Amino acid sequence: MFIWIFLSAAVIMVNKYVLSMSGFPYPVALTCTHMGFCSILAFVLVKGGFVEAVNITADTYLSCILPIGLLFAGTLWLGNAAYLYLSVSFIQMLKASMPMVVFIVGVGFATEKFTTRAALNMIVVGTGIAIASYGEIHFVVLGVLLQVGSIATESVRLTLVQILLQKRGIKMNPVSTLYHIAPCCFVFLFLPFIYIELPKMVNDPDLNVNIPLLLLSAACAFALNMSVFLLIGKTSALTMNVAGVIKDWLLILLSVVLYGSPVTRTQLFGYGLAFLGVMYYNYAKVEQMKASAAAAQKAPEKQPLVDSGDQQKSDNA
Repeated sequence: MFIWIFLSAAVIMVNKYVLSMSGFPYPVALTCTHMGFCSILAFVLVKGGFVEAVNITADTYLSCILPIGLLFAGTLWLGNAAYLYLSVSFIQMLKASMPMVVFIVGVGFATEKFTTRAALNMIVVGTGIAIASYGEIHFVVLGVLLQVGSIATESVRLTLVQILLQKRGIKMNPVSTLYHIAPCCFVFLFLPFIYIELPKMVNDPDLNVNIPLLLLSAACAFALNMSVFLLIGKTSALTMNVAGVIKDWLLILLSVVLYGSPVTRTQLFGYGLAFLGVMYYNYAKVEQMKASAAAAQKAPEKQPLVDSGDQQKSDNA
């Protein structure tokens, strides 16, 4: 868990440094580097027999993987671009709105059930984010719009993963996910890189291409996915949610200490309010998962007695 927290924080802090302080303000190029690096390593791991990849048909790839890859490319592009305008601490505060946006998108796609309690919970989160935004000293509208766009595309992506993949019984570990999605994500990012950023890079006299630093950023991103792979099945959903909260507070602290990002009391109050709302939301989701699991275990006990042979067939099904 601590490795995941460290790597998650490292990816964000390194990306912020690369884009805002190293003379390489090109988020699409950075994200292309990540996706190219992850594609190559995932290919090596799968073809080398270290990790088994899920077989995907051409129809599933076109109808499921491509739209998810497109949304993932948008999430990474917009999220990295926000670092050009906003501090890490403020971005983490804005990210607290993720459960709220996922809930809204889920209700729209009928994957989440609308309840008054959940809606009130989301209002608390939204109010906290609004207060934190009001207290931001260096509020840049474009940066906020980029981060909101990243959150929106990520929320739709998560919902489509549930609709398109999980309902088809397709489950992929992080390496398998990178193996299938990273290449198409790279292609989607390469097009805007060629037409938008590459001409600017060619004519930028201050451009500083620090290859070791770019590779470090890409390696951190891949290692983060590997840490998730290693943690699957070894930690509970509640533990991962708590780890995410620790990571968010750690990033705010690191942003203040390392990059001198100002954080006001108004922001801390607003983020604290949103934080409580998110924690309650995570707690409610975990309790709901436990209740569903308990109900699934009790369900067979209520079935009428059947022949042992029929019972074995039912279990195998």
